[in-house]
Amino acid sequence: MFIPLKDLNPTRTYPFVNITLILANIVVFIYELGLEATLPRKAFEALLFSYSTVPARFPPSWWGHASFEVSFMPLFTSMFLQSGFLHLAGNMLFLWIFGDNVEDFFGHIPYLFFYLGCGIGAGLLHVLFNLHSNLPALGASGAISGVDGRLHIALPRGARSYPGLYLPFARACRGLFGFVVRHAVLAGIDALGRGASGGVAWWAHIGGFLLGMLLTAMAGRRR
Repeated sequence: MFIPLKDLNPTRTYPFVNITLILANIVVFIYELGLEATLPRKAFEALLFSYSTVPARFPPSWWGHASFEVSFMPLFTSMFLQSGFLHLAGNMLFLWIFGDNVEDFFGHIPYLFFYLGCGIGAGLLHVLFNLHSNLPALGASGAISGVDGRLHIALPRGARSYPGLYLPFARACRGLFGFVVRHAVLAGIDALGRGASGGVAWWAHIGGFLLGMLLTAMAGRRR
């Protein structure tokens, strides 16, 4: 698995929203650790489950058998949950390296809505393709896939450095290979949380990536 070390795209503004998102994820993870240390194991897992995205919760809400909060609010809260230190570290590494460029492109507040929108949209696509699944999905990879979708379109001259591999993402490399490499890395990060989430939410990655591309294209037309 290729792990990015840095990118070579300069920014014009200080990415305080991106840093705030990273700190929020870290603070929530520390809070998770505190709960895990103080609560009985089953109680902690039940609490984590309640704030994770569970596709099987959605159909009952459509027929009035479950509340909106129970079904839909976890689309937001699950973005700030991590299943372990490696899961957190991998996701935050991607966000640290690439999020500043996206914030610089959209502006601070629009970037916050872009990030949250990609995360929620990614979660909804995951639900759509797994309607009867009771496995919880958690993590920031859907939102980060949206960040990567923006880079795929808007930074054709960008480059990223990997251990043992210098891989320029020039205009000629904007096709399937670039997507597969980046998606495989994010999938590997999510696989670190397989014990808690039951597996990799592939459709969340794909949905976040495509939504990030779409929102970037729409923003580009308005400029």
